[in-house]
Amino acid sequence: MILYVVATPIGNLADCSPRAIKILSEATLVIAEDTRTTGQLFKLLGIEGKKQFLSSHAQSSASSMDRALEACKEHEVIALVTDAGTPAISDPGSFFISHFRAMYPEVPVVPVPGPSAVIAALSVSGFASSHFEFLGFIPHKKGRQTLFQSLQEKDHTVVMYESPHRIMKTLETLAEVLDERLIMVGREMTKTFEEYPVLTAKAMLQYYTEHSDKVRGEFVIVISPRV
Repeated sequence: MILYVVATPIGNLADCSPRAIKILSEATLVIAEDTRTTGQLFKLLGIEGKKQFLSSHAQSSASSMDRALEACKEHEVIALVTDAGTPAISDPGSFFISHFRAMYPEVPVVPVPGPSAVIAALSVSGFASSHFEFLGFIPHKKGRQTLFQSLQEKDHTVVMYESPHRIMKTLETLAEVLDERLIMVGREMTKTFEEYPVLTAKAMLQYYTEHSDKVRGEFVIVISPRV
C-alpha cells in the first residue's frame, strides 16, 4: 500500500504534471475533498478506469473518516486530492494524512508536487520570499482585528487567502492598517483572466471598488514586508 498526496490544477489543466496524471490513473481509491469536483477533473484529464471515490473534507464526521481509512485496506495505490492545488495546504487533507499515518504507520506517504496558489502568487509578487508567513484563510470574526493589527509590524512577506464574499471588507481593513504598504492580489490565477496587480493597500481598495466586476473567484493577497 502507498498513499500519494497529489497536487491538481488551480485552474489551467495543463498544469497537471504527467506524473500526477499517471498516479491518478493507477490509483484505485481516491480520497477527495469533493468527489463531484474530482470526478469532473478526471473526465477533463481523460483519466479512466474503475475507481472508488470517497470524500474527506472539513465537515466530515468521525464515522466518515473511519470508513475512508478502512477502505484503504483494500487498495494498493491510494491518491489524496483537494478541489484545487496541493492537499493539506490550508486544506482539510492534513486531517486525513494525520489519521492515515496513525493507522498505517509503516505505509509510505508520498507527495506528488505541483500547483499551489500560495507559492504561485508569492513567486510573481516581487516581494522578499526567503522568509514568509502563510495565514491561509483569515478568521471571519474571532481574532480577525488582532491579526490585521499585527500586520503592521511584520518585517517579512505575508500571504493569505480570501473569498469573493469578504475580499472588499478585507481590503478596506488593509487600507486602514497598512496605508501605503504595497500588496499584490492574485485573481483568477492560471485562468484566462488572471491578473496580479501590485499597488498600495489604499490604491488596491480603490482599484477593486472601481472594478466591481472583478470581485469574483478566490483571491490570494501578498503583503510586502515592513520597511
